[in-house]
Amino acid sequence: MARKLQPKPSAGRNPAKPQNRRSAAQSTAPQRQIPREHGRFDYSPIVDRPPLRWPNGARVALWVIPNIEHFLFDRPATRMADGALGLNPDVLNYSWRDYGVRVGIWRMMDIMEKYGIKGTVALNSDVCQHYPRIIEAGKALSWEWMGHGITNSMMFRDQSEAEERAIIQQVMRTITTSVGKAPRGWLSPALSETVRTPDLLAESGFEYTGNWVNDEQPYPMRVKKGSLISMPYSSEINDIPALLGLHQSPERFARMICDQFDVLYEDGAKTGRVMSICLHPFLVGHPHRSKYFAKALAHITSRQEVWLATGGEIVDWYKKTVLKK
Repeated sequence: MARKLQPKPSAGRNPAKPQNRRSAAQSTAPQRQIPREHGRFDYSPIVDRPPLRWPNGARVALWVIPNIEHFLFDRPATRMADGALGLNPDVLNYSWRDYGVRVGIWRMMDIMEKYGIKGTVALNSDVCQHYPRIIEAGKALSWEWMGHGITNSMMFRDQSEAEERAIIQQVMRTITTSVGKAPRGWLSPALSETVRTPDLLAESGFEYTGNWVNDEQPYPMRVKKGSLISMPYSSEINDIPALLGLHQSPERFARMICDQFDVLYEDGAKTGRVMSICLHPFLVGHPHRSKYFAKALAHITSRQEVWLATGGEIVDWYKKTVLKK
């Protein structure tokens, strides 16, 4: 998509002159399209909310999100290490990510099935075309599917409103046709948004989004038409920032998952919490990491007051018991 360039001030002009002050104001005008306050929801401290109760007295709703993605060969994306060699095509990093759909996802499916956990897949719609075998296997496991853009090589950034709407609706149509039901949730590639994205998601029929990582409980967002629930996706219990950003070991990442759960389990005695585990099969699907992923799930599922849920199940319960819809 064409990028709108900010106008640049001409060299040699005196900034003290009034006409140049007008030029400076004009040059910053596009930035004012983003409001200083988002207006999507009011501040709500969790300690002031009525207690949230999950089914059967569960303290924690466990929500596991495998990100199953397709990347384009002609551009860079997630890299194994910091820094870029400037290679195009970048065979090393493309094939590293490709490992996830060829090998890693199958190991993740086996582990999650062993512990009775259904994934809520953040799904690039291109996966439906390129890797239909994964769709077939996920359907057999009764996994849920969220929209995750067309490809993770394209962010939500410079599109016009019409272009963004068309992308969201294309994702909805493609996944619906492939899996046999419409996706209810949404996670943008790299959690990217424009100021219009929540409105366009609700308009297109999506019920919840994981883009806002600011809570441990669901909450409603303000949208122009329809309704939209924000679900507690995690930017920390997430293998990309933990393993690639913070350079944690697989064992340490598993310890992070267990520690997160232990604290939420104690907090959940007062009011229910959502614990999301956000994963990518090209990372956790490798043997030396999957071993610790399995240990973390064994720890979580050894406790009694845990609800192993999909995103849609959590949203349905929240609407029924909190929003009374």
